[in-house]
Amino acid sequence: MPTLIGAGVIAMAVKVIKRYSQLRQAWASGLTAQARCLRTYATTSRHGEDHHIATTLHHVYEFTPHAGRPVRFEEENGPATIVEGDLVTVYYAAGHPEAATAHEPSPGKSAAATIGVLCFFGVMLAFCVFFMATAHDMFSAADMFDSGDVFDSELP
Repeated sequence: MPTLIGAGVIAMAVKVIKRYSQLRQAWASGLTAQARCLRTYATTSRHGEDHHIATTLHHVYEFTPHAGRPVRFEEENGPATIVEGDLVTVYYAAGHPEAATAHEPSPGKSAAATIGVLCFFGVMLAFCVFFMATAHDMFSAADMFDSGDVFDSELP
C-alpha cells in the first residue's frame, strides 16, 4: 500500500511541476489575448473523516491566439466574480496556447505555493519509505521468531 501511495504522490508532484512550468511560460511569453468565459461550474469533494467539503470553481474560456485557430481551455480556482460571457485577458505561450491561464501574473506567489506543495509531497514520500523500511524489518524479525532461529542457541 505505501508503494501505491508513493507512486500517487510522485504522479501528483509531476503534475504540480508541469502546471507551474506552464504558468511560468505563459506569463513570460508576453502574449495575451481576450477570452470569453463560456461556462463556470463548481465541483465538490469530501476530505477526511470529518467529511470536510471542499468546493473548486472551474472556468471554461475560449480565445483566438495570433496563430488564428480558436482555443478552448479549462482552469480551476479562478475568481468567483467571473461569470459566463465575461471577457478576460489570458496569457499563453506561442507553442502551447491550450496551456493558457487567466490568472494574473504572480510568479512569486506561484513559486511559493509550488514549493510548499512539493515539500508536503516530500514528507509524504519520506513517510512511505520509512514505513516500508520499518515494516520490512518488523516482518523479518517476526519470521525469525516463527522459524525458531532465535531460540536455537538457548536450548541445552
